Parts: sequence; structure tokens; C-alpha cells
Amino acid sequence: MNKRAPLSAFAAYGIEIEYAIVDRDTLDVRAIADRLLAEVAGAEVNEFADGPIGWSNELSLHVIELKTNGPAASLDGLDELFSAEVARIDALLTKHNARVLPGPMHPWMDPLTEQRLWPHEQNEIYAAYDRIFNCRGHGWANLQSMHINLPFANDAEFVRLHDAIRIALPLLPALAAASPYVDGKASGLLDTRLETYRLNQKRVPEITGRVIPDRVASIDEYHSRILAPMFEAIAPFDTDKVLDGEWLNSRGAIARFERGAIEIRILDAQESPRADLAVARAVVALVKALYEERHSARDAQVAVSTEVLATLFERSLRDGEQVVLDDASVLNALGLGTQPCTMGAAWQALCAGNGVLEGPGGEHVAALLKRAPLARRLLAVGGQAPTRDQLRNLYRGLCGALAENRLYA
Repeated sequence: MNKRAPLSAFAAYGIEIEYAIVDRDTLDVRAIADRLLAEVAGAEVNEFADGPIGWSNELSLHVIELKTNGPAASLDGLDELFSAEVARIDALLTKHNARVLPGPMHPWMDPLTEQRLWPHEQNEIYAAYDRIFNCRGHGWANLQSMHINLPFANDAEFVRLHDAIRIALPLLPALAAASPYVDGKASGLLDTRLETYRLNQKRVPEITGRVIPDRVASIDEYHSRILAPMFEAIAPFDTDKVLDGEWLNSRGAIARFERGAIEIRILDAQESPRADLAVARAVVALVKALYEERHSARDAQVAVSTEVLATLFERSLRDGEQVVLDDASVLNALGLGTQPCTMGAAWQALCAGNGVLEGPGGEHVAALLKRAPLARRLLAVGGQAPTRDQLRNLYRGLCGALAENRLYA
């Protein structure tokens, strides 16, 4: 969302989805995002847009990001728009014998030997990250996500929206975990991407915190409690002040004041835009219901501590929808009563209660809820120790789901 007149909460949406570029035959990563962008734009660029969906570079040269070209008034139809751009990119990549691969982590990429940083415009930012944190690790080189941007018009909307998002964040891996494989084998986690993400900047822990942001009562407090300590902590490592933007914040949801939005960052990219937008619908419906106090009063949401939410989030990375919600403050904030339940059962109840299943695209959300998270579906086929050929065939199946814009089954 670019800077413009403020939009009220839920008046528009910004969606971003990242994809890896891989060899069409071997599915090994191909660091050619700059060539792709240059060919479509006719010049060396880091962004391109000639319609409702834009393209942009990322830190890694094998990653391309697709995003709504400005705020979208509705989520309706976005999966078809994203799918059409994916098909366009795949057609352009054909002459390079390459294609895009969906999902949040490449299952066998070696970041030590295969990582290539974006070498063009804004590369000084990526060089600074590499110098301070060493970007030749999975937490930098090998992760693709979906981001949801939700607008706010003023201080009061920001605080209410931030409160609602904090409560929702620990539940997101139970819906979207899709990264069970790394280094050619099962990692033991359903969401390996987020495990690497939460640890990749541990040299300066103030940047990521516990992923779940602390509760704040105003925009001023957000600056003083979250942003100021982060900038102070990075300063000894970033003497040229290259990393001085609000985007340095790597929590699971970050304020983008230049956009007038809060960006949710911890959703694994799924197998297709249809799956991504089904996840987005479920997440937005939950956040909106919390914002409007349909599941619980604000007092109940504010009462849940960052420690409780962060611990729950970390559990969800391993066990996803099977994690049992048994903390009374969380159950109360979600309006789920007093009896413990799994995260999977919570999503079923919350989606049924907030009406998302009956709205546009509700059938896709219902189909998503009937299946286990993509990580479990992949493990059911690939097992704990697949061969390289088995993994390659498994991820070719994901490519098929992407090409047909459907859920992987």
C-alpha cells in the first residue's frame, strides 16, 4: 500500500506472495530474478507493474514477489489475478528452462553455496544485512511468505487493529504451516521457515523480539517501546544508517506507517494463489471479528500477555493444528469458552462463528479447513526421509497445483 489518503480498517487489503525461481527439469534454484524483471520491463529494474498485480525483487536473486498494485478494495478475485501473473512469469521463464516453485522453503537448497544476493538497486541494504547477520543461511536465503497488509486511519484504529492481530498471530501456523522439509529431509517441524525466521537476527534480538509484538496503547508508545530500542541496538553494527527504516522490524506483524497499514508477515506461502487467498480470508475474518469485539471484549484481548502468546506461537511451529489451547486468557480472548481445544478445532469454530464460510470464497476456506495444513499433506506423501527423486516428484505436484490454481491434495 503506497502512501495516500488514510484508509479505515478493512477498507482495503494488500497481499504479497513470494515464489522461488527454479530449473524446470531439476527444480534446483535459479538466481535469475533480475533477468526476468529486465526482460519484462525492457530495462534493469527492481519493480514492474502494468496491471493490478506488480512484481518486485527480494533479497535473494532466486525469489520473485507478486503483490497487489496498491490497495485492493476486496479479496474477491485476487487469486485469479495472482494466478494469471504466475502463468505470465512461467511463460517468460520457459526460454531459461525455468519456472516458479510455490511454497515457503525450497526442500533441498544449500544456502551456503546457492545464495545470491540482489546485486542492483537498493543492494546496499542487502549488503548491510549480509555483513551484520550473514545471509547464507535458510533464515535469509530460503524462505517465501505471504504478507497481508491491513490499513488503519488513525491512532485509535491502529491500537485496536494491533491488539486484534496480536491475538491471532499464534494461530496462523496451525492454518498455513507448509515447510516440513529442509536440507532434503523432514526437520521435525511443520513450519521450519518460521523457526529459521525467528532466529535469523539473534545477534540483535531487539529486531524480532519473540515474534509476537508487545501490546501498545498508542502510536507514540509503539515508536518508543518497539522501534526506538531496535534502532538503538542496531546502531553499533550499522554506522552508515542503511538499516534505519521501519521495515527493519521483523516481528510477526509490523507497523508500516508510510503505508498506513499493519503488515502480517508470518504466513507460509501456499501451493497456489487459491490456497493463499483462502488463508488470507480466514485470517482477515478472524482479525476483523476480534477488532469488532464479536469474539471477546477488548479487555479480554489486552489481558493476554506477550509471553503467553509467544510460547503458544513457538509450540505451533512444531505441532500446528494439533496444539492444544489450554490457557484461559487465550480461550477467553478468542471467545472459545473454558474447555481446552486444539488449534484446528479453534479454527473450525472461529470460521463458522465469524461468517467467513458463507461469504465470497467461503467454499475455498471450507476446503482448506477440511484438509490438514499443507505441511502435513506433504509429509503424508513424502515421509520423514524421502530420496531426492521422491522430493522432486512431490514438489512437482505442488507445481501442478500452482499451474491449475487449486489446493494440493
